[in-house]
Amino acid sequence: MTEERTTRVQDPDGSTHTTTTVVHDEPARSGGSGWLIALVLIIAVIAAIWFFTQQSGAEIAKDNAVAGAAEAVEGAAESVDQAADSAREQLDGE
Repeated sequence: MTEERTTRVQDPDGSTHTTTTVVHDEPARSGGSGWLIALVLIIAVIAAIWFFTQQSGAEIAKDNAVAGAAEAVEGAAESVDQAADSAREQLDGE
């Protein structure tokens, strides 16, 4: 409810002063900007979580690739060792 109050004061010299005051009984409402800020923050948190989980997945994939390459090098080294042993045995047998 809105109420308008007018106060009129007359000074001894005859001059008059009028003051008008508007009073609102309803509480002020926010424009919804708080909800908008909360929504933006939630989206930012979700994006950050997604980004960091993707980064950790890439790190795991990189680590697995390095481990696979190391195993391949180890297998190749064993093959070279077996070939050298075989060649030495053939040379010793002749």
